[in-house]
Parts: sequence; C-alpha cells; structure tokens
Amino acid sequence: MKPGNLSNTAEFLLLGLSEDPELQPLLFSLFLSVYLVTVVGNLLIILAIIYDSHLHTPMYFFLSNLSFIDICFTTTTLPKMLVNIQTQSNAISYPGCLTQICFVLTFVGLENGILVTMAYDRFVAICHPLRYNVIMNPKLCGLLVLMSFLISVLDALLHTLMALRLSCTDLTIPHFFCELAHILKLSCSDIHINNILVYLVTSLLGVIPLSGIIFSYTRIVSSVLKMPSAGRKYKAFSICGSHLVVVSLFYGTGFGVYLSSAATPSSRKNAIVSVMYTVVTPMMNPFIYSLRNKDMMGALRKLISRISSFY
Repeated sequence: MKPGNLSNTAEFLLLGLSEDPELQPLLFSLFLSVYLVTVVGNLLIILAIIYDSHLHTPMYFFLSNLSFIDICFTTTTLPKMLVNIQTQSNAISYPGCLTQICFVLTFVGLENGILVTMAYDRFVAICHPLRYNVIMNPKLCGLLVLMSFLISVLDALLHTLMALRLSCTDLTIPHFFCELAHILKLSCSDIHINNILVYLVTSLLGVIPLSGIIFSYTRIVSSVLKMPSAGRKYKAFSICGSHLVVVSLFYGTGFGVYLSSAATPSSRKNAIVSVMYTVVTPMMNPFIYSLRNKDMMGALRKLISRISSFY
C-alpha cells in the first residue's frame, strides 16, 4: 500500500485500545501477562506431547501444531503493541505494517486449517475406528499440515500483494495491529477488486472448512448415539468436547469481529472485539485441552516434575 505523497519510510499510526494515559500501565501489565500465559501454556503443551510417547498420535500431533500456531499468532501482534505502550509511540513502519498483515492472515488461515484436520481426525477415529491407523498415517498427517501451511501462505501473500497497489493519505489505524480490513477502509484507491478477493477467499477458506467441521460432527454425533455402551458414549463426547469448544471460540469470535466491523466501521470498538480472537482464544486453548484431558494432564505433570528435578 503506497501512502499518498509519502516515501516508503512513512509510518502508520496504531491508535490501540485506548489513548487514555492513565490506562496505559494497566493495559501493558494485562497484555504482558496474557502474552506470557499464552506462550508458556502452549509451549508446555508442545513439550508434553514431545516428551510423552503415549501422546505420539495424530490427535496430539495436530494439537501441538495448533499450540505452535497460537504462539506465533500472538507474537505477531502483542509484542509490537507492548512496545508501543512502553515507548508511548503509536508508530509502525510501512514494511512492518504489511508484514504484520501477511503474518496475521497466515496464522489465521493455519489455525482454520488445523481445526478442520482435527475435526477430520475425530471423524475417522469415531466413525471408522478399525481403519483409523491405516487412514491417519504419519504421511497423511504431515501432508494435511503442509497443505494448510501452503494454502495459508499463498492466501496471505495474495492479499498483501493486492494491498501494494493501493494508496492513501490517512495513515491512522483505529486498532492495536495492522488488519487488512482497516487498511482497505483507509484507501483512497478503488478497492472493488480487493473486496471481491476478500469475499471470495472468505467463502472458500472460511465457509467450506466450517461446513466440513459441521458435517464431521453431524456424523460423529450420529455414530456416538448408536453406541450401546454409555461409557463409550461419554468417552467419545469428552474427546470431541475440547475441540468443539475451541472451534466455537475461533469461529464465534471471528464472526463477531466481522459483524461488529460491518455494523460500526472504523470504530475503536472493533479493536476491542478483535482481542477475543487474537488474544483470548490462543490463551484459552491450552486450558481447554489440558483441563478436559486426563492424558494431557498426566503428561504435563510428568513434564513439570522433570523440569523441577533439574533445580
């Protein structure tokens, strides 16, 4: 995006969540704590899966990838926000803004793809248990993650490159990070093609995966209800419960941001709503998957005791 009448060193201004000086120390402490909890929590999930051989299964392979994506996602937005609060500067460079847009789109797409693969994994495990090990082999699991990565990167690069053709004079962004929707609203150029691309990609990479998740769980529920044993039903629902909560958080907050943006364009309220899917959801995922999972809790206890033994 080429700022009108400005050189490539021009800076965008991120207004953040509040311009009240008295709130800045509180915001800094709050988001620093959230960031640390997110990184430590997701890192513990990854290490527990690596060190516990009982968790070397497709389900936990996808979970470790989800935790890694959550760490990267929050690292793309929160550190810059914390630096701006600490230095009392709202500036972000032109290349930095475009880079942030690209990485945010990449990790949102990756999380979307991993959630779909996790739904497919649960579908195979419950609806085709005898063929599970054959279908969900390591090669297929790696291929699914690789496909999600390639599609997400291509999507992010396409949107970022399309943004390069735009120009603007207003460089003030009412958000705490550079988001594509806000950049398009600031543009003085014709954004018709950009909007078509956004709607097309949202339909392909948003609606279709969500439909796949809904279809998978429809079949899962149907299969579970046919199980004669109440114990097996409970175990099946408990395994899927954590994933359903995460899916609801991710898509629910995503649609909430979209509806909020449509109702009150360029409002500071959009930034506050965006905190849910950019900050709260990545922080909650480790708690959701660990507290509802006995195997994960056991692996975490072993990992913590192993770490404590070194001190």
